[in-house]
Amino acid sequence: MDKTILKCAVVDDSTLQRLSIVKLIQNHPSLTLVAQYTNAVEAKAGLLANEIDLAFLDIEMPVLSGFDLLDDLTHKPQIIFVTGKTKYAFKAFDYDAVDYLRKPIAKDRFLNAVHKAIVNHKLKNEEGFDDEDFIFVKSNLKKRKVFLSELRYIEALGDYVKMVTEHDSLVVLSTMKAFENLLPEGRFLRIHKSYIVNVEKVERYNSKQIELDNQQLPLSRNRKADLIEALAATMKQQ
Repeated sequence: MDKTILKCAVVDDSTLQRLSIVKLIQNHPSLTLVAQYTNAVEAKAGLLANEIDLAFLDIEMPVLSGFDLLDDLTHKPQIIFVTGKTKYAFKAFDYDAVDYLRKPIAKDRFLNAVHKAIVNHKLKNEEGFDDEDFIFVKSNLKKRKVFLSELRYIEALGDYVKMVTEHDSLVVLSTMKAFENLLPEGRFLRIHKSYIVNVEKVERYNSKQIELDNQQLPLSRNRKADLIEALAATMKQQ
């Protein structure tokens, strides 16, 4: 199971905006809130005192701006800028920002930004990656790295397959058979002619379907025994 947890801080002089980010962080399984600051002066002392992996940083604040704060820090956490204006976007990426979110923050944009930060954290800290931890797939003419621990299931769509991860979904020109051969045996199982599932993500099942979070997928009658065996093997490894 993927246990990556990023320690977060929020820096924003607007109480309303700060609380909205705090709520998004608290609802994300890979984030934990360590601190929140109402201005950059406060944040400067706090970021020096606390070990922070990811900071959600407003730009326009009294006394010190978000950019001023970063200029004063020797060791910087990953930064996701959060601001109501687009005019700082180019400058933000000069600071090697993970992302630049506009207020009010859309949940899907928040999740995508956090996903980038998680990937960066894993790559930087070399958290046990090996050849089976991720695969590269081609979607929309671009190569995408997909972490297997975040892949929930794969659905057949004619000549394509849809890969559904914890953060988004992407459509790939491929066959289900090709993915059966590509994915590590034991961790992924074909449960139906149209579905391959990450066994670790299965929460409940009966004779007709499996459940991932609040989503149901059909289970073929002749694959139930394989599912029980795969789930038992997964439990032994934990």
